[in-house]
Amino acid sequence: MKKIIFALIIIFFSNINLFSQKIGFFNSKLIREKLPDAKLAEQRSQTIVEEWRRELKSMEDKEESLLFDMKKNRLIWSDAEKAKKETELFDLQNRRQKYANEKFGPKGEFDKTVIDIFRPIEEKIFAAVQEVASKEKYDFIWDQSTQPLAYVNFKYDITLKVLKVLGVDVSTEEKEQAQKISQDPRNDEDKKNETQAPRRRSRTTNSNEK
Repeated sequence: MKKIIFALIIIFFSNINLFSQKIGFFNSKLIREKLPDAKLAEQRSQTIVEEWRRELKSMEDKEESLLFDMKKNRLIWSDAEKAKKETELFDLQNRRQKYANEKFGPKGEFDKTVIDIFRPIEEKIFAAVQEVASKEKYDFIWDQSTQPLAYVNFKYDITLKVLKVLGVDVSTEEKEQAQKISQDPRNDEDKKNETQAPRRRSRTTNSNEK
């Protein structure tokens, strides 16, 4: 019970600290989808991957062709011929597996290639996020695509602002975002709180009433 209370106290004070900060979010996945440089990088990486897959397919075709020959000639080949073909098949399978691991295995060439291709894009996006966050004085920025949130107020979504810094036309998306902001009940409450400031009664009014 004490542990639970202690945990609740920590959460309470953590929330107080968070509420005193200005927090925003963005969607890096959406930015990559709309950023021309990211699209070109994706096409480049896909071209490389397709070339590797064609090579793997060629290796698989050779294995299948050899297996077909081995089945077709199993009754007429000598033991020496069978052993030679089995060794050849074993070598083909090992070469294909080694190639697949080098390209697509853990810490393989695919991971390194993708990182190298997309690093300049990620750096540009990060710099744009920093620029927007600094200009609008945000304390924390979440990436919605990697850290999904149960509820978000699109008033604090800086995705389109980041895209504008990156030179992308987002006029259509801005209209959609403005509509989402206007439809959020939380924003209506904020407007009411701002407009309905407490009225002070003047001394003259008070004396007249008496």
